[in-house]
Amino acid sequence: MVLAIDGAPGQRVSTAPKFRSRPYQLPQLAGILCHPVRRPRCAGGPAVVGPGVWVSVVSAPVVSVRADTTGSYPGGVQSESLARVAAVLAEPARAAMCLALLDGRAWTVGELARAAGVAPSTASEHVARLTEAGFLTGARQGRHRYVRLADAEIADLVERLAQHAEQRPVVGLRPTLRARRLAFARTCYDHLAGALGVALREGMVSRGLVDTSTGLALTSRGRSVLDELGVVVADTARSRRPVLRDCLDWTERREHLAGAVPAALLSRAVAAGWLAVGEHREVRVQPSARQPLSVLGVRVEELVAGAEGSG
Repeated sequence: MVLAIDGAPGQRVSTAPKFRSRPYQLPQLAGILCHPVRRPRCAGGPAVVGPGVWVSVVSAPVVSVRADTTGSYPGGVQSESLARVAAVLAEPARAAMCLALLDGRAWTVGELARAAGVAPSTASEHVARLTEAGFLTGARQGRHRYVRLADAEIADLVERLAQHAEQRPVVGLRPTLRARRLAFARTCYDHLAGALGVALREGMVSRGLVDTSTGLALTSRGRSVLDELGVVVADTARSRRPVLRDCLDWTERREHLAGAVPAALLSRAVAAGWLAVGEHREVRVQPSARQPLSVLGVRVEELVAGAEGSG
């Protein structure tokens, strides 16, 4: 595969194992949570989503993913509420839609229908179910209604479920090349992931821009460097979103950075033309990215050489 560094000589890169998550694997995982206990039948009719017979996905009442309930869990969530939330993803088309929306962009219902392989009318029903449950948010613009994942917390939930899904070998040249590009650099909702995302975390820590002694914190030097790069971090005082947090990378099996700062950094990198995001979440490194990435502790050439060595 030729690494997507525009304007540079072609270099063959092999990254991470040739695996990808299939849309139907999220329903398998969510199905495990679809009822707290196994039962021979359920009031709404059984639906087989794993060993045994579980609560029907169609008839289960929708409960918001942020439902305020009480129960034995310290956070106040009842097991039944958790099961109903999981049931929202225990359907291949809805899982495929959530995986597609991990690119952080807004999609039309028609686009989601094609991504999930269902009719537009069916897609509308699934979008309504996901919206009612708090997974999606939407807005109408002209003739089209656009929807996206509700926020970074929902994206993190989907990404974490995908990490535990069965990984099957990718078959075919085009899917293999796409998987390798995604493994090298991709978006994870609104922040950078893949080998480049992991290298960014390591670089910022090694340069003293991020302190890991007591969790994750942006140092004064880190704030100064980001200011020089034109990275504007949104005010998080009124938000539950952390400034920095670790996010386990499903291809690298190591952490990359998520939170308000990485989101602002990716936004600035795309706006400045340092990085370009493709149709399938893959990120291409532009020649102009070498200097700002170097300031952040990332050496693109060494990263490419390491990727070549892993293949």
